[in-house]
Amino acid sequence: MNKETLDLLVVGGGAAGFFCAINYAEKNPGKKILILEAGTEPLSKVRISGGGRCNLTHACWDPAELISNYPRGSKELLGPFHKFGPGDTVQWFEDRGVPLKVEEDGRMFPASNRSQSIVDCFMKQLAVQSISLKTRCRALAFSWDQESQLWTIQTEKQTFVSRQLFLAAGSDNRTWQFLKENGHTIIDPVPSLFSFNLKDEELKKLMGLSVRSTSLEVPECGLTAEGPMLITHWGLSGPAVLRLSAWGARILFDRNYQFKLVINWTNQSPDEVQASLNAYKNAHGDRFVQRHPLFDIPSRLWAYLLMRCRISAEMKWSGIQRTQMEQLTQMLCRQTLEVNGKTRFKEEFVTAGGVALDEVDMRRFKSRKLPHLYFAGEILDIDAITGGFNFQAAWTGAWLAAMDMNG
Repeated sequence: MNKETLDLLVVGGGAAGFFCAINYAEKNPGKKILILEAGTEPLSKVRISGGGRCNLTHACWDPAELISNYPRGSKELLGPFHKFGPGDTVQWFEDRGVPLKVEEDGRMFPASNRSQSIVDCFMKQLAVQSISLKTRCRALAFSWDQESQLWTIQTEKQTFVSRQLFLAAGSDNRTWQFLKENGHTIIDPVPSLFSFNLKDEELKKLMGLSVRSTSLEVPECGLTAEGPMLITHWGLSGPAVLRLSAWGARILFDRNYQFKLVINWTNQSPDEVQASLNAYKNAHGDRFVQRHPLFDIPSRLWAYLLMRCRISAEMKWSGIQRTQMEQLTQMLCRQTLEVNGKTRFKEEFVTAGGVALDEVDMRRFKSRKLPHLYFAGEILDIDAITGGFNFQAAWTGAWLAAMDMNG
């Protein structure tokens, strides 16, 4: 193949790379297409996404609402999502034999609950469309020849030439460096979607407990988020924490992940919480406080919060003093913890940063600096909270690029 001129060479065998190659092939039958993947197996993030189930999009059908889930890239994605949004993603996979299902929180998965269904679908389409795939094949250098109007791509063992180049290598520093050397601005990447390390050893002993509805705040940075939260052996994780980490990616990076986190374990106002506590005390004064957790808080977490307020296990509701009630309200609504670092979220590493979006024609995900060059996925300065949104941006960008490319 290296002696032939390719119609399309895709760098990166992930979600965006496969989606672009397949859609381009369907639109332009018989074209020569090659995907280069540096790793040993393609689609690695697809395999691990959603705990091995692949959360491939979100049931959010209004583009104006959809973009609110993107800390970076929101306004630039509005037009693209009107052209290819979650509904189009659902139709695309179902047309190719992969029915999807919606969960309560809006996340969408294959009905099989297995990411392998997505991998199998893509690999089948590669075979149907005669798309070539090379693994353990890293692109080391790229160059554009104005005279021949061709891209030359060098790997360790081979050199390829192609009429069009699609870069979907994710957070790859070599690719970013090449783009930088050729006139593109690269926004320095920093981690997004990470969990928080805590100093509170007593809280970490409650690892595995989850709370359904919390709200979080980093007052010194003006950051807020709400949703379920999980206590881990290193600190805190779960949707609320991950949302906060996404929106605060750059701010928290600049603080070296050292900051004060204020937790509302009830996601209610202090007045509402105090009213509920007083009502329960008046109705059930003879009950032991520790044995009857309120606000849907797990019993072990309730005991920890009481301990922090110095309310003993033997105390009954009737015995709680006004100052203790105020202290409990404060602990439930505004517990302040010291965060001292971050931990990667599972294996789903997402970065904020990449190719500056003002240098990309977002109608077609095409470079404004270099000819016949397209991008999608994490290589761009686009990222989202968890819930299938990062994949949706990849599907949208790859589809628009494929539709724009010359046949």
